[in-house]
Amino acid sequence: MSGGTRGRLPLNEANGGGRFPGFDVVGQSKHWDDVTTSVVLARLGMPPDIRFFSAAEEATASALCDQLLGQRQEPRVPVVNMIDARLAENQTDGWHYEGMAPDRQAWRDSLAGLNQDARQSGHVFAQTPWPGQSAILQAVLDLGSHQWHGMNASRVWSLWTRYACTAFYSHPWAWEEIGFAGPAYPRGYKNPGVDRLEPFEVADAKPDQDPLRRGES
Repeated sequence: MSGGTRGRLPLNEANGGGRFPGFDVVGQSKHWDDVTTSVVLARLGMPPDIRFFSAAEEATASALCDQLLGQRQEPRVPVVNMIDARLAENQTDGWHYEGMAPDRQAWRDSLAGLNQDARQSGHVFAQTPWPGQSAILQAVLDLGSHQWHGMNASRVWSLWTRYACTAFYSHPWAWEEIGFAGPAYPRGYKNPGVDRLEPFEVADAKPDQDPLRRGES
């Protein structure tokens, strides 16, 4: 195990056998500029403390993000901590949907809505078994543009997925899972094109799991 992973089983190998075995994105950090290296490696340190969510909201948000991202075992990318840091500092996308509260309030309202739905089965959302959580979220998704607890369901879904995916795919562990070698600056790439790899990249060991490839067949 290389020093870049700090003794940790890579996320892509921990979650079902990696598609990019042996790939260690942090091993490429020697090719990044100092500022980029500092920013990326900081994401591997201790997650920021929870400052925005209450304890109950944190538990609900954690269960929600685990469902959205399929994180069911360690190591987990600390998505909720990263979302919380953005909300605590009001670092939004700079806009919100008309007729919907600003993101900070929309997060609180939507987490409360999940708990309200879950209580119909006698639990809060975080304590609901995984299949039950999935069913609740599927019901929200299926509503489309209809109302859910006074909010447009599709816009709530957009709120959740925008924040969750932004956090997840900013983390080096997620890069390892998708075979992304990290920032191209200043080294760059010399072999652009489909299935053309750089010497430092690792070939996909399970191309049949690529949803784009499956869609082509």
